[in-house]
Amino acid sequence: MAIDDAAPPARGTVVHKVLNNNVVITLDERGRERVLMGRGLGFQLKPSDALDPDKVEKTFILDGGDQGDRERQLLTDVPYPVIEAVTRAVDEAERRLGHHLDRHFAMAVIDHIQFVLERLDNGIRIPATNMPELRVLHPHEFSAAQRMAAAISESLERELPAEEAVFLTMHLLNATRDEPNGTAALLFRRVQHVVLTVENALGVKLDVESPDYARFVLHIQFLLQRLVSRTMLRSADTSFFEFAKHSYPRSFEIAQEVKAYVRAATESELTDEELLYVIVHVERLATQVGANRAGEESPPVVP
Repeated sequence: MAIDDAAPPARGTVVHKVLNNNVVITLDERGRERVLMGRGLGFQLKPSDALDPDKVEKTFILDGGDQGDRERQLLTDVPYPVIEAVTRAVDEAERRLGHHLDRHFAMAVIDHIQFVLERLDNGIRIPATNMPELRVLHPHEFSAAQRMAAAISESLERELPAEEAVFLTMHLLNATRDEPNGTAALLFRRVQHVVLTVENALGVKLDVESPDYARFVLHIQFLLQRLVSRTMLRSADTSFFEFAKHSYPRSFEIAQEVKAYVRAATESELTDEELLYVIVHVERLATQVGANRAGEESPPVVP
């Protein structure tokens, strides 16, 4: 279960605190606060009353300190249908991804979805965030996030904005990637910045469904990963680089902008070999854009 860090309660377990009709707190044998959730679980119960274990749907040990206080307040304030819808969606995402999503992930999504619903109730909507790179770089997480958003919408009978799949994907990446200090999210932002640099230089929005776009995004991801692992491409033969530099001057200038951004962001210098492949991919994209504008098939650029 998405929020399930402890075994179900035994019969005769008594209530320590009642947060609302659906959430109560008990004490375990070590004196730790344990949250139990279920529809109608806390209805008409008072401290020291015995609860019905058959009504318990989720259970976990509450964190201590400020974190525990925030979780307790969240579970008190958020309507239970939202908690239920999110935890079921998280359960399904766990099965789809084959990855345990801990309570902190579920809590973050509960908080996020409740905030979205409150904004919608007040007629406030954050402008759409497309981020098509996510579909290329993290297709499994993006697909799971789309299903989460759809499942929550169906359960609550509320239409969530389409961009929620993007926000949920970012939550999933933070929960499932093992890199320290949000490396996956940082890598994605850098890929996105490179894509924006190319789009601004070409003066167009790229066709995110095209194979050339997918190849470009994946290449930039691998390039940035090679920078981190210090395994950049190198070659003593500069003839291909010089050919591309002089044959495709506009793509070379755009690649130079990418190189300047990478230098500023990572304090690493792209090799000519790395820059060559950036030029090639940018030229493919530029040729695709030209073909789309002319309504005809584009010729091949670099073999």
